Amino acid sequence: MIPYKAMVLAAGLGTRLKPVTDTLPKALVQVDNRALIDHALDRLEAVGVGEVVVNTHYLAEQLQAHLSGRKSPVLQISHEDDLLDTGGGIAKALPLLGDDPFLAVNADAFWLNGPYDALQRMAHTWDDDTMDGLLLLHSTVEAYGYTGLGDFCAPLGDGVLTRRLEGEVSPWLFTGIQMLHPRLFKTAPDGAFSLNLLYDRAIESGRLLGVVHDGEWFHVGTPQGLEEAETYMHLRYAGKERR
Repeated sequence: MIPYKAMVLAAGLGTRLKPVTDTLPKALVQVDNRALIDHALDRLEAVGVGEVVVNTHYLAEQLQAHLSGRKSPVLQISHEDDLLDTGGGIAKALPLLGDDPFLAVNADAFWLNGPYDALQRMAHTWDDDTMDGLLLLHSTVEAYGYTGLGDFCAPLGDGVLTRRLEGEVSPWLFTGIQMLHPRLFKTAPDGAFSLNLLYDRAIESGRLLGVVHDGEWFHVGTPQGLEEAETYMHLRYAGKERR
C-alpha cells in the first residue's frame, strides 16, 4: 500500500551546484522547465501520497513562496534554523509524519519511471515485519551524470544491503528515494546527524533492504550533471509525453 505521507528533503545548501545555487535553493533549480521539487512532488502525488512534509533552511523564503502556489498534495513545512542533516531533518519532522512507514525523497532526486512506477514498486516490496528501511538503488554505470564508486552491495540489487568496502567499487548507488519506518529513529541522537548512522544500524540487524530502479536516474547535484539531464530530456522527450 502506498504511504499516505511522505517527506521531501529540501534544506540543503546545494554547494556543489554553485554558482547556480548562490541565489537559488537547489530544490528550485529547473530541469525540463520545472523545478526539481515539483518533479518530486508530482511523482508522489501521482501514486496517491496525500500529505508531504518539506524541510527548509537555505533561502527558505523563496522555497516556501514557490510551494504556496501548489494546490496538492497537502504540504507542511518543517523549518530548520540550523541544518540538521538528512537524519536530523527527518527526526525533527517525525511528529508530522505519524507512526506508519513513509516515503522520503531528496529534493534533487530526478528520475524517469521504467516499466513500473518506482514508488509503487517500493510500496509493493515493503515488508513491515522484516524492514526498517528500503532504498531505491540504481546501477552506477547506467546513471547519468554520476562518477562515484557506488554505495551498496546486494544480491542482484534486491535484498539485504551491505556497504561498499573501502577502496572498492560497488554496483549500486543510492538514488535519494527511500521508504522508512519511524521505528528506525528510536535510538537516533539529538540534533544534526546523517541517515548513514541509522543505515549502518539497520544493516547490522539485516533490516535495510534495496530494490533496483528499472528506469533512468540522473545525478543533478553538479552543473555538469544538471546539463546532462537537460540535454537528455531535450533530445529524448521533445514533444513527447513524460513518464
